[in-house]
Amino acid sequence: MAPLGSAGQFVRRTGLLLAGLAWGLAAHAQVPGAPVPVDTVRLTLPEAEQRFVQNNLQVLAQRYNITAAQALAVQARLIDNPTILVDQNAILQAMHRRELDGGGAAGNQVAFQAQQLFALAGRRRAAGKAAQQAAVVETYNLEDLVRNLRFQLRTTYYDVYFRQLTLRVYDNEIPQLRHTVDLYQSQYEKGNIALKEVIRLKAFLFTLESERLGLVTEQANAQADLHVLLRDSTRSAYQPVVNPDKVRDLSLGAYPEQQLTDTAVVRRADLLARRAEVQRQELNLKLQRAVATPDLAVGYTYDRFGSYINNYNSITLGVAVPIFNRNQGNIQAAKAQISNAQAQAAQQHLVVRRDVHEAYQVALRQDDLYQHTNRDTTPFSRLIDNIEQSYTKRLISVVEYLDFYEAYKNNVIQLNTLRANRVRAFESINLATGRTFFRAE
Repeated sequence: MAPLGSAGQFVRRTGLLLAGLAWGLAAHAQVPGAPVPVDTVRLTLPEAEQRFVQNNLQVLAQRYNITAAQALAVQARLIDNPTILVDQNAILQAMHRRELDGGGAAGNQVAFQAQQLFALAGRRRAAGKAAQQAAVVETYNLEDLVRNLRFQLRTTYYDVYFRQLTLRVYDNEIPQLRHTVDLYQSQYEKGNIALKEVIRLKAFLFTLESERLGLVTEQANAQADLHVLLRDSTRSAYQPVVNPDKVRDLSLGAYPEQQLTDTAVVRRADLLARRAEVQRQELNLKLQRAVATPDLAVGYTYDRFGSYINNYNSITLGVAVPIFNRNQGNIQAAKAQISNAQAQAAQQHLVVRRDVHEAYQVALRQDDLYQHTNRDTTPFSRLIDNIEQSYTKRLISVVEYLDFYEAYKNNVIQLNTLRANRVRAFESINLATGRTFFRAE
């Protein structure tokens, strides 16, 4: 019998050790450190989009690229500066003075030359058009950047909102469960209940707190993304203001897939940028053909004593003879670049159509699942009080009690995840088409 008694004491001590370990881990998770106080700022989506367009640094940087491209277009149209050369005898002027023909006066040697370069075959005009088209490409690149960043802003905004709803579940369940754990811990210490029930409750409490900590971390990362997108350096936390009715009323019914596809082909900035690049390369080919025509240099020369007669005046014309270099290499390269740009534009056209199709199908499935899902969580909220009383009165087991908590939590989490995925699917259509068809704000 002695060995059996020793085994019973060992089991009891092991149980106490496990209970103490689980309780210590739970307490440590509850108080990870002193919380940093932050201000909560209510933010609507239109306000967020306005601040994004005005303050986002990536958008501002791309605007500078457009300004630079436009400046280069102005520079390409400018006429070359004239060249002026003056040759004056500046040393030992008295030793080199000469008498002018027909008179006794004397003077020093001086020569003057002026030259102006004229671009032929419309080279300067072609260069200006090619540079201006480069600015058009940069403008479409800005629109494409705004399109992608706006998608990131809107989806992050809704993710923060639905994650806040999920966190409320944990914020409601954890205090209630913690209160139950305290009660049962005291009952266990009085010897009224078994140790296994206390351990199971504490383990489930620790699981909830760990899951909540993961959600809080994800929420902090999303808040940081919003602060970067809006260029907000404060420590405030955004609280999205969302109308649930408008979110619920989102529907694909008014927009068939073909209409969305046609809009994307016309509106998508990345596709427009590819088409503008084709035009830029075509203008570059015209420029290279114009460069093949040599420039004309027109000049005037005056020489007082240095020529075969005094006071020599002449007009000069100069042009490079295109015998060896007719810019044929650059012309061939420009033709190849046109083919390259056309292939990329065709590829992007396929990508755009495929993006719209995939986004539409995903949104269709998400919306269908949402419409056929029971979204009423009120029964769980009303039942929680009865479950607490039933468990306190020992009418249900600890397994049934924890199963209810788990079912309630999973139901709300999955419902909020479905809502977030559905909104993201509609936002993906906005991204794929390049136009905001669906708004829940």
